[in-house]
Amino acid sequence: MTGSEQAGALLFVGLNYAPEPVGIGPFTCGLAEGLAARGHTVRVITGRPYYPQWQAYAGYPGGWHNAEENGVNVTRCPHYIPARPSGLKRVLHLASFAAAALFPAIGARKARPRVVICIAPALLSVPVAWIAAKLAGAKLWIHVQDFEVEAAFATGLMGGGPLARLARWLENRLLRLADRVSSISPQMCVKLIDKGVAKSRVVELRNWANAPAPDPAGGVAYRQQWQLGDAQVALYSGNIANKQGIEIVVEAARILEGRRDITFVICGEGPNRARLEALAAGLSNISFHDLQPAERMGELLSLASVHLLPQIAGAADLVLPSKLANMLGSGRPVVATASAGTGLYDEVQGCGITTDPGDADAFAAAIAGLIDDPAKAQVMGAEGIGRAGERWSQSRIVERFDLAIADLLRTG
Repeated sequence: MTGSEQAGALLFVGLNYAPEPVGIGPFTCGLAEGLAARGHTVRVITGRPYYPQWQAYAGYPGGWHNAEENGVNVTRCPHYIPARPSGLKRVLHLASFAAAALFPAIGARKARPRVVICIAPALLSVPVAWIAAKLAGAKLWIHVQDFEVEAAFATGLMGGGPLARLARWLENRLLRLADRVSSISPQMCVKLIDKGVAKSRVVELRNWANAPAPDPAGGVAYRQQWQLGDAQVALYSGNIANKQGIEIVVEAARILEGRRDITFVICGEGPNRARLEALAAGLSNISFHDLQPAERMGELLSLASVHLLPQIAGAADLVLPSKLANMLGSGRPVVATASAGTGLYDEVQGCGITTDPGDADAFAAAIAGLIDDPAKAQVMGAEGIGRAGERWSQSRIVERFDLAIADLLRTG
């Protein structure tokens, strides 16, 4: 039996959604619209768009607002958006969305959803989704994009002690409420089992490559726009936050400052960008730009000679960065920071080079080595294209999710 043969009403509860261009939002939107296209009636309860700038987007009214968006019924809720998201402010941010989402979640029982899908972060939304599922007699599915509690420890947003033990207990307890729990890499699925989720309830559901096809001109428009000349480009594009450890990119630029043929480009926004720009003050081989329009993503990714994917130690199994799929699909090799045995390390093998987190000398050497060996870079880039098609096809991932929903409804 195909998933579409069991099509029914689905309810998503998740803070982030389109038009946010990066992070969780595009993938929640893609899943919702993809399942609607396969015959499901889909409703989404989400927040006002704000990410990654941490500033409310213009054109979205305050309060609760409902609209039809590409075949999906979308209810947007008001919530607190901190300009500088510290640990406590993040908790208030997430809690405010959960509180605001409760009313429309209770009202959603009238639509009789068969499955309620909660997107984590934020785990604080799980009780809201659980209530909605109980009221409607629906199954509860939690999809974990990011282990937010452990990421908070890894990035220093949360310390140890009783509060840490309480946070871990709460995370494990909430995850075990679900009939199904999914995550985006094999290692993250193993971590779910380690947290007490029954293996039979765990499903792998990856993010996908969502960038346009590579630019045949090799990003020449950006070269002219940003006056890069014929320099080889080491590119980072995405959110600039704690768990990325992007400081190593600035350190590598400093180490390679004498290489006039290499320039570093950082495209992104987030709470740490100002500090990163301050660290790079005085360097002539690094430039910063805002996130670029989605329709130009193929051009931007093709600009790179090498893609950069830094992660801090301890974060490489807490989240598999969604940007990796687009990097691989661009046909350019990747230099990532990840320890052997982690999910990120395994994903990059054959498509790029991994170095130990925090080792700026090794990171810089890997970048220079790939630029100095174009044949090796080309082989790795070609392997990346193949892997992106095999593991990160949007249509295949949505189909697998549809089938997994049908299996849940059939077997319980």
